[in-house]
Amino acid sequence: MYRNILFVPGVGGSGPGHWQSWMQQRLPASQRLQGVDWYAPVLAEWTRCLRCQIQQSPGQVWLVAHSFGCLVSAVAIADRPDKIAGALFVAPADPQRFSPLGRRLPDAVEPSIEALLPQRGLAVPGLLVASQNDPWMSARRASDWAERWAFALFNAGAVGHLNIDSGFGPWEEGQMLLQGLMGTVAPMPCQPPRARVGRGSALARVRMATRRMLGF
Repeated sequence: MYRNILFVPGVGGSGPGHWQSWMQQRLPASQRLQGVDWYAPVLAEWTRCLRCQIQQSPGQVWLVAHSFGCLVSAVAIADRPDKIAGALFVAPADPQRFSPLGRRLPDAVEPSIEALLPQRGLAVPGLLVASQNDPWMSARRASDWAERWAFALFNAGAVGHLNIDSGFGPWEEGQMLLQGLMGTVAPMPCQPPRARVGRGSALARVRMATRRMLGF
């Protein structure tokens, strides 16, 4: 059932007690995003690393993302939907909390990354798991993004940010959600590449915004 899974953690990298690490240990053929600074959430750099890893993977990839990793995954999917079998987004962080250069204070003058994210359906099967009391994304905002990306929405209840601090930890329900999502999608051969590259790609737009903030 499980095939070609790539875990995309959020800020901090999902340590050994996190549900992503627990799930990855149970799925020995799975991989994790590599090459990023887990404490410097720069959307352009994380997306570049993720897109490279997706492109180098044989066949299509399942993404299992958490928090800021969901935002990174959305940009990568927009550029390479042909390489994505499906995606499970768990407790996505609010893009208003980040600028192109990293974390953003609530009253900061620099723009957030919200306008840089895909604003329409991601064209892959997907499920967004939302919490009713997530300090990083309100339930209403999570629902809005699920609708915008054309992902099904799963209400996990009042479970915080679905991280170690809120008890996740081993998460059997999460693995069942992934298994259910994968069971609804028939395995497909990877289609001829239709990657979005150049100035029109999602990653290119993120890079341009990052360069503007850096002054070049």
